[in-house]
Amino acid sequence: MDRGALLPLLTVQYERCWNIDIKPFRGKKQFLAYAGRYARRPPIAQHRFRTIGCQEISFVTKDTRTKRRVETTFTPADFLAALADHVPDRYRHNVRYFGLLAPRAKSQNHDAVFALLGQKRLGKPRRLDWAASLQKSFGVDPLVDRNGERMRWERRVPPRSAATSSLKTGPAAP
Repeated sequence: MDRGALLPLLTVQYERCWNIDIKPFRGKKQFLAYAGRYARRPPIAQHRFRTIGCQEISFVTKDTRTKRRVETTFTPADFLAALADHVPDRYRHNVRYFGLLAPRAKSQNHDAVFALLGQKRLGKPRRLDWAASLQKSFGVDPLVDRNGERMRWERRVPPRSAATSSLKTGPAAP
């Protein structure tokens, strides 16, 4: 998506009638944790919406009794109340992602979004090596010997076979 297509999309969203009810938060961290749940896991797919207005919101749902798709209409307040029931509690996880956050869309759109924002996308963090992982998890450095000295890599010694070891030591004692 280029800048010419993104700006009209954002303009349409800006001009929509938004009803926002934000209670006072104790700090930025609490607000970001609350708002982040909605941004990460939207519980309704965007393609299901039919009309979104100031007076009513209608979208397609599946009637489980008749096994048909029906159009459901709510007032914005009722819609938010119904939507809030589907937002997972803290530390609960969902498996579905929609829109810009879908796994397929992430790989296609994230570079463009970061470029438009003028930011650089961070790579995956480097994996901890085994010694640092044991140090972090158990508090014990596996590379320190029992005398408290740091061990270091010297060389690799190939394994000895049984036939080679018996020739060097001589015949076995009776």
